[in-house]
Amino acid sequence: MQLPNKITTFNESVLSKFPVVLSAVENGNVPVLQLYNSVKAKTEDIETFLGVLDCLYALGKIYLNEEERTICYVGNAG
Repeated sequence: MQLPNKITTFNESVLSKFPVVLSAVENGNVPVLQLYNSVKAKTEDIETFLGVLDCLYALGKIYLNEEERTICYVGNAG
C-alpha cells in the first residue's frame, strides 16, 4: 500500500483514490468485480485497488455485504 511520503506523491498514493471508489459506491451496492472494472483506469493495478478497499473498510466508510457479495457505502447501510 502506497502512502504519501518523500518518494511517493499524494497523487500516486492510495489516499488520492478514495474519492474515486467512494463515488462509485455511494449510489448503491456494487459487486466487487463491477467496482474494480469501473475504477481500474484510475487505480493503476489490483494491488492499489485492494489497498484502497482495505483503508476505506478500516476507516468505516465501506463494508462488504456478504449475502449479496457487494461493496456498500456506509451511508447506505440499513
